[in-house]
Parts: sequence; structure tokens; C-alpha cells
Amino acid sequence: MRSGFAHGRYELRNATMLDLIRTAWNVAPENVMGGPDWLETDRFDVIAAAPADSTPDTLRAMLRVLLEDRFGLSAHQDSRSIPAYSLTARKPRLQKAEGTEETGCRFTPGTPPTTACANITMGAFAEALPGLRGASGYLFNYRVVDRTGLNGAWNFTFKWSIRTPRVAAPAGAGETIGLFDALEKQLGLKLELTSIATPVVVVDRVNEKHTDNAPGVAARFPAPPLEFEVADIKPADPESRDRGASVNIQKGGRVSIVMTLRNLIQEAWGDFNSELIVGGPKPSETTAFIVTAKAPAPELKDGPAVWNGVDIDSMRMMLRKLLIDRFKLVAHEEERLVPGYALVAAKPKLRRADPANRPSCNEGPGPDGKDPRLANPMASRLVTCRNMTLAQFAKQLPEVAGPFLTRFVEPVPDATGIEGRYDLTINFSPWQAFRNAAKPQSGDDGTASEPNGAISIFDALDRQLGLKLEPRKVKATVLVIDSVNEFPSEN
Repeated sequence: MRSGFAHGRYELRNATMLDLIRTAWNVAPENVMGGPDWLETDRFDVIAAAPADSTPDTLRAMLRVLLEDRFGLSAHQDSRSIPAYSLTARKPRLQKAEGTEETGCRFTPGTPPTTACANITMGAFAEALPGLRGASGYLFNYRVVDRTGLNGAWNFTFKWSIRTPRVAAPAGAGETIGLFDALEKQLGLKLELTSIATPVVVVDRVNEKHTDNAPGVAARFPAPPLEFEVADIKPADPESRDRGASVNIQKGGRVSIVMTLRNLIQEAWGDFNSELIVGGPKPSETTAFIVTAKAPAPELKDGPAVWNGVDIDSMRMMLRKLLIDRFKLVAHEEERLVPGYALVAAKPKLRRADPANRPSCNEGPGPDGKDPRLANPMASRLVTCRNMTLAQFAKQLPEVAGPFLTRFVEPVPDATGIEGRYDLTINFSPWQAFRNAAKPQSGDDGTASEPNGAISIFDALDRQLGLKLEPRKVKATVLVIDSVNEFPSEN
């Protein structure tokens, strides 16, 4: 979802109903309960007029009314128990703050790094702890709640080793000090995994089709323009450091893009999978071009807006028109068989779903509450999909797997032949961690290093769920480049 508000125009683009509800109630997506299967798949654009001085709370209240009026949304607030870390005091070794120090925690690199906190309450420290640099390698996505019973503000310093799930600790890094040990041994504070009651929004009812827009709405919010006001294209200097792919939309609709022709085509078709673009001259993959253009947009003097006044989808349509005009691009879409994967059954190990849950995939442990990431940080992805058919799970896999599958077509078809709904939890490593683990490593004596615990999405599916991603040809929509010039026409 992309959102923004400026000059009385409130936009939420490419938003699922889950996005709209979590925005309207200002809660995390995992704290929205219930709802139909399509809550996280159907997408909407909301463009609304609101008083220019509207506050975030006012916008949320108006969005709630809009969802009730147009989608028949009925929801209520409740609470549920979710995992969290409890911060308690055993034998605290802290200094009382004088109250004149600058409040907050400061990170200083070193071996190990140092975190110095000043004039901070235990409640504020607990809230800030998951966001400290490197803390996610220990706490993952769990909250920390203050149960120390310590009042007032404090000064303290502690040293601890950052544990990254992307790469193993470098040789010669010295003794590591974990976050949990550092807090307990140096500060007399202890972190323990527990659960806490958390406010949630429960969706009782919502319609998939919204009521029609009122007469005159289309005139008030005209269709976005499909052409840049002005545009300049020139080849990038081969020696320049500014040849990497980038898109920059500045205030007033000024657009700057640096990409190869192939990447420009990919961007213009909505970040189309590059493996599904067929044809085009070979230089389109090597020569970079600089596009400098002006898109119709208000000159914004204050406040954010959707991509500084330009919706990204509108910008892509303008870029497509530019490529057609200046590179004489002719292209069409068609269905073809392309390399991909299908989800198949090996020795299925599946748990029947709790029908009370909405079909969804979220980062975090399954119903048993077990978190294998705590013991193996190299496998730092823990995804739980609830109340899903295997067809729905297969469709989610490209998004869950990320770079493991980005070179292949999505969605992944379900070829398991298994009916029913299941709760599925899978624990694996991010692509970067697995790629680094696959590289040959050795110790100072030349001997091979020990395995570091990285798990690919393929092994995780096989070992943990008894499912496999099997390479095969699958049907997909490809973009066929019929003809395109190597260089653009003159500016």
C-alpha cells in the first residue's frame, strides 16, 4: 500500500482491505482478526477529499466511516494473548539520571559495540529495545514490556555482540556477548519470553464489492494523465557511478530515472518480472539511460503526498507512453510456457486448520508458540499461514520465499492433490544468509568451517511440511517485445 495526504487530498493506493482496516484503527496487520478469504488479496485505490488541516486521528476516523458506508464493514475491538518479552529486574545495576541528560540510547561501534542510554525510563527502554541496532537478531518481531517495577529515569551502558541472521560471525571476532547475557550480567535486567494481552480489531462482516461512487465523484477526481509534460532521455556515462537502476520522484512531479532499456520496459509495465520479458536487442541489457521528466502534479510546499504528488502507477503509464514514442517500442502480452515451480506432495506433514482464523500468512510462530529462530538465528524467517488450502499456500509462496523464486514465474500452481485447509509453519533462512552459507569458507588453518545453520526454502518445505517445489514448465503471461530501437529519438 502507498498512502499520503496533502492539500485536502487523501490517497491510499494498492491497498488490501486488511491495509485499510489496520490504517483506520491504527493497529499492526497481525492484530486484525477474522474476515473473509479475500481480505488480504483484493486491492483498492481510495482517493478522498478531507479538510486540509485534518490530523492523522481525524483521517482514521473518516476512513472508518467510509469503510462502514461503502463496504458495510462491521468490526469490534477485543484483545488476544500474543508472545512478547518481559523485562524484569533481578539485581539492577543502574544509575539514577539527574534529568539534565539528553534522553535516549546511543550506539557506538566496537568489538563488541556499546549501547549507552541516558535519562530513560524502563518503560521507554523496553519500548525502544526491539528497535536498537542489531536487536532484531535476538528479539525478531516480539515486543518488550516493562515489568521491572523501577520508577524514574536511569543512565546505563552495556556491551553486546550484534547477531545477524544474514552472515556468520567473522573469524577472529573474539568472544561474543549475547543481548540476553549482556542485560542480565551487566545491568541486572532479564528478558524472558512470555505472552501479553494485546488490543485487536475483529472483523465481523465486510462486503467484497463496495457501493457505487456518488454522482460527480469522477469529475472531482479526474483520471490521471498518461503523458509527461516534458521529458529528456540521454545515455548515461559508462564511467559514471550513477548507472544503477533508480527511480526518484521529487516535489512538483519532477521524475528522474536511471535504468537500462530493458529495466525501463520492466518498470513501465509495473515492475514486470524481468524473466518474463521476451525479445529486445542485447544492448538493452547493458546501456543505461537517464530519463528526466516532468509529470503533472501540484507543487507541494508542505506535507507528504503519494510519491510527492505522483502516483507510481500513473508514472509507469507515462513512462510506457514515452518508450513507445521515443524508442518506437512495440510490445504485446501473451500466454506461454515458461520455467517455474509447482508445489507437490512428498511425505505430507500437515496440521488441520483452526477454522476460526482468517486465511493469512504472517511472520511468527504457529499455534504451539515455539520459535526455532531463538536457537538458530541463521534461519530467521518463520512464517505461519493459517486456515489455508494448499492452493492458497502455493499462491503465497513467491512472496514468502522472496529471491529464492524471483527468477521464476508466479504464482506457483498447486499440484499436491490434497484437499482441505491447514495451518502451516515454515522456518528458513533469508536468501542472503543461504547464499553466503553456500560459499566455501575455511578457518585460519585451511580446514572447512562448520555448517552455520542456514536452511533454504526448498529444504524447509521438504523437511518441515513434506512438500516440494518441483521444477516444471508453467503457463504465464509474458511481455513480448516485437520491435524497439536501440537508442531514443532526439529530445
